[in-house]
Amino acid sequence: MKPYVLSAALGLLVGVIYALFHVRSPAPPVIALVGLLGILVGEQIPPLLRQVFKADAASTSWLHQQVKPHMFGELPKCVTPEDSAAGGRHG
Repeated sequence: MKPYVLSAALGLLVGVIYALFHVRSPAPPVIALVGLLGILVGEQIPPLLRQVFKADAASTSWLHQQVKPHMFGELPKCVTPEDSAAGGRHG
């Protein structure tokens, strides 16, 4: 979570600097970002409909294991000393 907060804070700082120098941001306009969000949500609709019509007990599990990580991304995890001693990450 810390990298995301740091990234947002630095983005705000750069935005303030751009405003002070009266420079337009090279970032895409908000409408483009909304369109990208629509694409991300839209690509989840066909598999979701397949699961709804299939209606098995694993549908809730599927939402949490497939849709949620793809839509919102996985937060980075710290490697604990136990994990590095065991030869890598678990989970």
